Amino acid sequence: MKQSNVIASRWTVIPIVVLSVFLSSCTTMQPDYDTPTVNLSSFRALPSEGAVPSFEIGLQVINPNSAPLNLRGVAYTIRLEGHDLIKGVSNELPVIDAYGQGQFTVTASASLFAGIRLIMDLMSGPKDMFSYELEAKLDIGAFQPAIRIRDSGEISLRSSSHEL
Repeated sequence: MKQSNVIASRWTVIPIVVLSVFLSSCTTMQPDYDTPTVNLSSFRALPSEGAVPSFEIGLQVINPNSAPLNLRGVAYTIRLEGHDLIKGVSNELPVIDAYGQGQFTVTASASLFAGIRLIMDLMSGPKDMFSYELEAKLDIGAFQPAIRIRDSGEISLRSSSHEL
């Protein structure tokens, strides 16, 4: 009889411990949490080895919250003239201080087929300016939703580096 009480008490303790861990993780989620801002800060063509060009993309993150932003990963897509030219991921990201900002760069190669389609479109008439669109998903932890951002504008690819 004593052994059954011990087993029963263990089965009551386990859900309490699990619930406590879950509730303590929820306390880190703030009701006044503001979505961080992500901007494309630079876009530079890198010397390529072969037919597929590579780019260095600078991203700036602004954290308007009272807690540091621990970025675990980013997935991004860059469109030029409506073509999904560059897609990439990175997990080498900085911690953005509370009420702070930080910059990081990612390196990616262009999609060969999207590049060919873009070139075919551009053959109808050369352009000095290209419209771009950046979509990114920032992973900030298991218990918080990913931050999804979109930025767009125009960029010139004639120079080797462009600060936006």
